[in-house]
Amino acid sequence: MALNFANNNSLSAITTKPSGLSGGSMNLISTQTASSSSTISFTSGIDDTYDEYVFKFYDIHPATNNVQFSFNGSVDGGSNYNVTKTTTNFGAYHFEDDSAAALGYESGKDLAQSTDFQKLSSQSTGNANDEANAGTLHLFNPSSTVFVKHFISRMNTAGPAYPSDGLVAGYFNTTSAIDAIQFKFSSGNIDSGVIKLYGVS
Repeated sequence: MALNFANNNSLSAITTKPSGLSGGSMNLISTQTASSSSTISFTSGIDDTYDEYVFKFYDIHPATNNVQFSFNGSVDGGSNYNVTKTTTNFGAYHFEDDSAAALGYESGKDLAQSTDFQKLSSQSTGNANDEANAGTLHLFNPSSTVFVKHFISRMNTAGPAYPSDGLVAGYFNTTSAIDAIQFKFSSGNIDSGVIKLYGVS
């Protein structure tokens, strides 16, 4: 491998990848754009091609005020989104005027052997123009028919005069393959926003 350094210390002319480096490529599978959508569902592209799938959320904005973005999985290609799951949820927030801030466990937003949709944000999102969600959801080895399906998520929510950082982890408690994922707000439509699905090789 030949490395050339310019006067400004920039790196150039890497002609081959060192043999010790492998994996980690993000491969875009599909993109969906919300437009007053009741739900956004990914019913293809989640299979045994990759061991990890990543959803990225860009400016997910609700039509209804004070609602929470959530997701669920399917084992039947999207006919039903009702997979049993157990999760944990904690978050932080800080008001713009510095009047309040906190970090803590969100006991009302976790699930214990429930088929409900899992909330991804620690706080509700308003429908004002400056309020939206952005973040990621990682789904691991969804095609396994031996183990449960782990997931982790981090979501930044711009709420009314404060940001919040929500972290969720858990698993789909099934040995059936997860082959579809659906997203929705707790009430009302997804007014706008983009969700991209990647496979990690």
